[in-house]
Amino acid sequence: MLKKIMEVLREDVQTVFRKDPAARNIFEVIFFYPGLHAVWMHRVAHALWKGRFYFLARLISHFGRFFTGIEIHPGARIGRRFFIDHGAGVVIGETADIGDDVLLYQGVVLGGVSLKKEKRHPTIGNHVLVGAGTIVLGPIHIGDGTRIGAASLVVKDIPANAIAVGVPARVGMGFSAKELTELGHNKLPDPIADAFKFLGKQIDSMEERMEALEQLQGITVELDKYVEQKKREILDVFSQTYEFESGAGI
Repeated sequence: MLKKIMEVLREDVQTVFRKDPAARNIFEVIFFYPGLHAVWMHRVAHALWKGRFYFLARLISHFGRFFTGIEIHPGARIGRRFFIDHGAGVVIGETADIGDDVLLYQGVVLGGVSLKKEKRHPTIGNHVLVGAGTIVLGPIHIGDGTRIGAASLVVKDIPANAIAVGVPARVGMGFSAKELTELGHNKLPDPIADAFKFLGKQIDSMEERMEALEQLQGITVELDKYVEQKKREILDVFSQTYEFESGAGI
């Protein structure tokens, strides 16, 4: 039993080094990483919760929130190699389930939407990244390998190996594991922006064809300069969004 506990603690420390390039040495990680402290306190609180020592479990959880700024209900189930980077403002509800190798950034909320005593918080699969300020609500399922962009609102299931971004979050598919690894959570493609860019190209193509037909028939139509200017401004805004170089579709 003690050997297994030490193995889990060692994994938690190694996870910090793998997922935070700012980590310099083991002493810094052990003493100055509130995300690590919150996870360790939760592991103790959760063990007490399973043993029906509810008051002690809540007490440890409360101290954890006070010292780290991270609130994890002792009933939440968390897998191995879980890491909260920075962590301030993170909230994880009672019936949340989190898989292995999950990374959360500051301000993430795994919240509930029901007042009934039932499963009301999200289930997060393995190898999931959730960007800063993201809110995931309800008993929904986030598939393995998924990345959720910063400041997103997720209220529906997301399949495995997908990308979700926006309010509410929109899902992009068709990415390989390598592509998902290389995409930072602040540079995730936006399906709505891609749709606007596609429609803009279609409009330009139609206007060119109409202009060619008008020239053949000797028709001259003066374009509304204001409309053209606004169209260009809108398309310029969406053209500044991140595009993945491989051209993977969304």
